[in-house]
Amino acid sequence: MGSSSQPHPTTPHIATQLRARAAADGFIPFADFMDVALYDPQTGFYTADRERVGQSAGTHFYTATSLGPVFGELVSAAAQHHLQRHHADPAAYRFIEIGSERGRTVLDGIEHPFAELVPLGVGTELKLSGPCIVFSNELFDAQPCRRFLRSGDAWLERGVTLDAQNQLHETTRPVAPADAIALRLPADALDGYELDLPIAADALAATIASQPWHGLFLAFDYGKSWHELSHETPQGTVRAYHHHRQSNALYDHIGEQDLTCHICWDTLGEALQKAGFSVDSALSQEAFFIKNTASTLARIMAAEASTMSPRKAGLMQLLHPSALGQKFQALTAWRDEA
Repeated sequence: MGSSSQPHPTTPHIATQLRARAAADGFIPFADFMDVALYDPQTGFYTADRERVGQSAGTHFYTATSLGPVFGELVSAAAQHHLQRHHADPAAYRFIEIGSERGRTVLDGIEHPFAELVPLGVGTELKLSGPCIVFSNELFDAQPCRRFLRSGDAWLERGVTLDAQNQLHETTRPVAPADAIALRLPADALDGYELDLPIAADALAATIASQPWHGLFLAFDYGKSWHELSHETPQGTVRAYHHHRQSNALYDHIGEQDLTCHICWDTLGEALQKAGFSVDSALSQEAFFIKNTASTLARIMAAEASTMSPRKAGLMQLLHPSALGQKFQALTAWRDEA
């Protein structure tokens, strides 16, 4: 294994959790580090009781939900549009939001035709059955990923080791030929290319799809195609967010900062297809809303034509290419009742 010299301190609790995941040689894959940093029951970024989402100084990042109820209005309109395409009655469908914050859904306080709103926060058991709209917003990018580095004509996996003082050291080890992931790593990658694979995001999609439900899958997130990840992002996509500042300091503020990885729309879609879903191509958030909520957009713009209200400003943030319109994408999939 090759290690960097810069140590990163941890707490005794985090060190204990990481040591339990170490291989015989002490190597801890980055995916395991990310899982502990984000989801440890005691100190994980997403499991500890804290404010994470919003635009205030105490939060760490903001999402479309931070722009007011207009995002929920558009989500509801888009879901209804898809149900109408499949001649489905919205009143028969539960709206289930996976990864919701503090027991809320994006449709809380918004008039909607659905049977029930069901928030499923982090750590809540997934029990999906019957007719559903399964919705998520920035859920999949927060799942642990494996990180790889091209060195010469070989691939190395990134991870960490712990020393006697419970300090982390970034390290790498060769990818074993028997590792199933080896077949997915591009053989034509240039020396120094960094590839971050969102394996847990794909696994989560497969878990969601394996449940006995039918209806609409709707996910908003940021991601790329397999070709973009494997050939057009040479510095990888994993980033840290701490108090609204993006950085590559992945091992600072462990448990107190967000870690994200771009998802792969191709492999996530494949996980859904294997479970019988018909999957649409991922669209930019801007294109998705224009395609699926045209009448709602026209109504909002007409109502707000004479003023720059918070609602209109939020709408512009959601759609404008330089804001969230191109940064985020939306993926839809549909499965008929068996």
